[in-house]
Amino acid sequence: MSVYVYSIVATTHPQQLEGLDGVGKPPSTLRTVQTEQLSAVVSDAPEELRPKRRDLAAHQAVQERLMADGTVLPLQFGFTTTDDDAVRDVLEERVDEFTERLEALAGCAEYHLKAAQEEEAMLRQILRESDEARALNEEIRSGTGSPDLPLALGELVSKEVQARQDRLAGQVLDALRGFAREESGSPPAGNDFLSVSFLVERDNEKSFLAAEQDLAKELGEDFDLRLLGPLPAYSFV
Repeated sequence: MSVYVYSIVATTHPQQLEGLDGVGKPPSTLRTVQTEQLSAVVSDAPEELRPKRRDLAAHQAVQERLMADGTVLPLQFGFTTTDDDAVRDVLEERVDEFTERLEALAGCAEYHLKAAQEEEAMLRQILRESDEARALNEEIRSGTGSPDLPLALGELVSKEVQARQDRLAGQVLDALRGFAREESGSPPAGNDFLSVSFLVERDNEKSFLAAEQDLAKELGEDFDLRLLGPLPAYSFV
């Protein structure tokens, strides 16, 4: 049977897993695969593994329990390999790399931020501040302009939106990155102009959260900042 891998910790980590179940139905039993310096939390992998709510919760519960007692390298949901020996081989082969990341993540948690601006507010701002966009819009509304004007206005607005969102993303990052040890961005989806994770030291969490709240107030009601955390540092493994 293949092996499901949850996370990697130092062998000296307490690894108190009592009362926790692994993924699968019925739930699998958690165990550890150890080398001299590193330990991986694993279980038998179910034959069919899908991101069901119970299994996602079981995976997350392991990370949270380990985080409470020390530093952890959390693997993304669904990582499997052939057997315990394969896990042990990787721990031995990549001991320096994993040890370096454990040191880099020590005393930290991940906070993930997504940011968006209300679309109508953005469009009103563009028409208010761009002479060219405002002139095109007025000519279209007059009904006397060329049929090509709506396309021209759409292209102009699209470029303006992208430029403004890039500036806003930079503004948000500048306001918060000084409170984080590392940052890791991902492509924003939907109306978001920013999707980024910050690696924040536990001793600096209050300052980071206060800075995020100050930024939200500064940007105003037209903006939606969604901050999740503290989380296992998935983005920094």
